[in-house]
Amino acid sequence: MKIYIGTYTDGQSEGIYTVKFNPETGELDSLQLKAKLPNPSFLALSQDKTRLYAVQETADFDADGGGITAFKITGEQLEEINTKGTGGAHPCHVALSNNGQLAVSNYSGGNLAVFDIAAEGGLSDRQLLQHNPADTTGVAHVHKAIFNKNALFVADLGLDAVKRYAKQPYGWIPANQATLEFPKGAGPRHFVFNADASFLYVINELNATLTVFEQNAEGSYRQIQNISTLAEGFNGESFCADVHLSPDGNFLYGSNRGENTIVIFKVDKDSGKIATVGRESVQGDWPRNFTLSPDGKFLLVANQKSNNITVFKRDLDSGGLIYTHEYKIEAPVCLVFN
Repeated sequence: MKIYIGTYTDGQSEGIYTVKFNPETGELDSLQLKAKLPNPSFLALSQDKTRLYAVQETADFDADGGGITAFKITGEQLEEINTKGTGGAHPCHVALSNNGQLAVSNYSGGNLAVFDIAAEGGLSDRQLLQHNPADTTGVAHVHKAIFNKNALFVADLGLDAVKRYAKQPYGWIPANQATLEFPKGAGPRHFVFNADASFLYVINELNATLTVFEQNAEGSYRQIQNISTLAEGFNGESFCADVHLSPDGNFLYGSNRGENTIVIFKVDKDSGKIATVGRESVQGDWPRNFTLSPDGKFLLVANQKSNNITVFKRDLDSGGLIYTHEYKIEAPVCLVFN
């Protein structure tokens, strides 16, 4: 089994790497550079595993900002198909739909780029969804998007909102419930749905909380819970990053940069609410994205500042994490299982 690794390249890292993963032991080895690219900080793999998409988290790919590159996966190699500008600075996330589209979140640009994907996997026409309205003093910072059935959900850290869009033949437009609002300064960053999208879990970077939303019969979401991700008594600076559900949906995990932990929540599948059941040191500094192995037996953390990936074995019954080892790599950010 293989893992693609996105990195920041302002140090010694050069782009996109792969590492072999042993699904029995969690061991990592055989690091290889697969593509030289500036700041490929977030990656997305097509469902058939034949295409890989990587942001270029820069402000100078072109006059408008960063870039997005499409690769064809041929054996062990990545072959570039094409690269396009994202229409905004510092693209930090890329997401794929199941019907031929791709969304790129432009953090500094404050907008979302939605691309059509051509038959061969390349990037085609682009629609820009602007989040910086003329009548506000807020500054949009688009951080993540997810396609959900015929909808598109977008977290905007700067506007303290999750935006919703509906698909029309001519493109995406604001949905009936166009905005899920958060307290000022919350900073919604990443989010995940449960299996049937009846519950939405949003991790908030700036106030270190996790917010739970429930979907009603009309399809709208309402907040039902907000809970801290930090240990009681922690008084340092800490900023949330990523959030994931276990494959069975029983546990929710979130990363804390500063406290440098993975917080563990037990999920009540009936109510959707969560309860803190533990936390584990990431054995590193500044955990960005993390991922769970497809079988849910391991959790791997990309620690940006300590230049390592740390591997934890999961207790499938309790949700607990047991540290096993680290793997050194410069400025890892994103981990994607092939």
